[in-house]
Amino acid sequence: MMSYSALLLFAALLGHASDAPDSTVDKATITAIEATCFDYIDGQLEANPARVARSLHPDLAKRSVIGDTPDERLGLRRMSKEELVSLTKNGALKTAPEQWNRSCKVLDVTDTAASVRLETPWFVDYFHMGKFGERWIIVNALWYSKPKRTQ
Repeated sequence: MMSYSALLLFAALLGHASDAPDSTVDKATITAIEATCFDYIDGQLEANPARVARSLHPDLAKRSVIGDTPDERLGLRRMSKEELVSLTKNGALKTAPEQWNRSCKVLDVTDTAASVRLETPWFVDYFHMGKFGERWIIVNALWYSKPKRTQ
């Protein structure tokens, strides 16, 4: 039986096997998914809470793995849609546009679900998006901070 860590590594390696999701996915779908990803990050960088809010499901589950916490919490930092929108409103990530360096990579797509990787200089998010009508919305996010660079 494969360990959980080995399974995650295997899944990550599979995710890097190609630079694009299945070639049968139409360009308009990829563009729509990327637009949701950019609403999420660009909304935060420009301190635009309405833009961030429209990218998120009302029941968003945003989490980060943290160490040295009681086992009953399983070491997760949790954030709701309301918390993220409030942080955006307060300008927590506001950054001048010339400093923006972010990318959204669609990893996998079905007719109603997608996996996406967002990378910035500060953190990486892995999204699960759902398609609701014609809109792609972030339902789950697992993120981690990048190590701070010393100069």
